[in-house]
Amino acid sequence: MAGDKRMELSVRSERAILVRVLLPESSDDPTAPLDELASLAQTAGAQVVDRVTQQRTTIDPATFIGRGKVLEIARLVKQHQADVVIFDHDLSPNQLRDVERLCDCKILDRSELILDIFATRARTAEAQLQVALAQLEYTYPRLRHMWSHLERIGAGAGAGVGARGPGEMQLEIDRRLVRDKVSDLKKRIAQVQSRKSREVSTRRMTNFTVSLVGYTNAGKSTLFNTLTGSDTFVEDRLFATLDTKTRQWKLGEAHWALVSDTVGFIRDLPHHLVASFKATLEEATHADLLLIVVDASDPQAPMHLKSVKQVLTEIGCGEQNAILVLNKIDAIAQREDLAYWRKRFPHAIELSAREGRGAALLAQSVREHMLGTLWRVQAQLHLADTRGITFLEKFAQIIARDYDRHPNSVVLDMCIGDRILDQAYQHATNLKIIRKIEDNSRLATVTPLKVADLLANHSPATGPVLNTRP
Repeated sequence: MAGDKRMELSVRSERAILVRVLLPESSDDPTAPLDELASLAQTAGAQVVDRVTQQRTTIDPATFIGRGKVLEIARLVKQHQADVVIFDHDLSPNQLRDVERLCDCKILDRSELILDIFATRARTAEAQLQVALAQLEYTYPRLRHMWSHLERIGAGAGAGVGARGPGEMQLEIDRRLVRDKVSDLKKRIAQVQSRKSREVSTRRMTNFTVSLVGYTNAGKSTLFNTLTGSDTFVEDRLFATLDTKTRQWKLGEAHWALVSDTVGFIRDLPHHLVASFKATLEEATHADLLLIVVDASDPQAPMHLKSVKQVLTEIGCGEQNAILVLNKIDAIAQREDLAYWRKRFPHAIELSAREGRGAALLAQSVREHMLGTLWRVQAQLHLADTRGITFLEKFAQIIARDYDRHPNSVVLDMCIGDRILDQAYQHATNLKIIRKIEDNSRLATVTPLKVADLLANHSPATGPVLNTRP
C-alpha cells in the first residue's frame, strides 16, 4: 500500500500533517517551529490539518521519531483523513519506508517538499533542467524503498534467445536508467552554465552588476520592481521567484547598473539543490555588489540571515562586497526591534520596498560604490574626439570647459569616479590627464563590506527573537 503512494510525490490539494523534532542543538523558535514548513506546504498547494512536534535528545534510527510517535501520527492520519505526512527534516530511505508502512499514507521529507515547489514554479528550460537533476539525485538512493516492482527480474527463464540467464533485477535497470539520465542532464546543464558564465562575464565587463539575494519571501521581487520599474511577478509565498531576471536600474546623474533578482534561500536548503541551481546563482557569484535583503519585520529574521550567510559562503560569495538592506520597516511595530537591527548592523540601509522609502539612499550608496574614489580632474581631449567628449559629458560632472588653452582641443574640469575614468580611456582616442586630485567633497553614505565581514559578528543564537508580528 505504502509503495503505491510514492508514485506521486506532489502534495497539491492534499490534506497534510506536519511533523518536526526539536533537538537540543536546534536554534528554531520553540514556540513556532512549524510555521515555515506550513508556509512551504501551502505554497505547494497542500491543506495543513494538524501539526505534531516532539522533543528528543537524539533521533530514532528506524523511524526518526520513535515507533510510539509514529503510531500516534497514524491515528491522526485516520482521524483527519490525511493524504500525506510531511517531516521538517530529511529522512533516510529506511526511515521513509518504515514510517510509510506504519502510517499507511504518503510520507514526504523537507527536501522532497522543496523539490515539489521548485518543479511547479520552474518556468524556463534552464530552471526545469536544474529541477529535474535535483529530483533524480534525490531519488536515486531511495529507489529500493520507493516502489515494490523494483525487485522483479527483467530477464531469465522464458526470455527470448540470447536473453536467458539470471537476468537483471528491475531495481538495477531503473538505477542504470537514472544514472544515464543524470549524466545527460549534467552535460546539458554544464552547457547552460558555460553559456551563462560567458554572458555574465561579458555583461560585467561593460556594466556594473548588482544582485538581490536573501531569504525567500524577504521582498526581493518587490524591491526589484521598485528599483527598476518592472512588473515582475510578486506573491506573498515562498519561492515566488525561481528564474533570475535582470533589468536596468537608473542610479541618477546619468548613471545606471544592471540589477538581478535571484531565487530566495531557505533554512536547510538541500545541498544537491544548491549545486543544481548553480547556473541560476551565477548572477550572484559574479556580481560587483550584493544587496542582502532581510525582512526586518519577521520574528525569525536573525535565523534567516544566518541561513543566507551559510548559502552565500557555500556558493563562494563570502569575499564579495555587500550592503545589508532591512526591508519591510513599515511593518515593524516595536521600536526595540528596529533598535536591535540598528545596533547589530549600523551599516545597514532601512527600506520599505512597497512604499519606496529608502530607495533613494540605496541608489546613492550603490552609485558611490560603483564610481569608486571621486577625483577632481582636468583632462585634455581633441575636438575631433566626439565619442570621448560625449562619454565624459554624460557620465562625469563637468565643472568648466576651456577651448582656448590648447588649439583644436578642449580641457574639461570635472568630478569623476575611478570606474568612469577607467572606462573613459576606452572611449576616448587620446585622453590626456593634466591634473588629478582626490575630491573629498562627497557626502559619505553606506560603505559596502565583504559578506564575511558584514555578517561576522551576527550571532542569532544569542540575539532576541523579535516580536514584530501579532
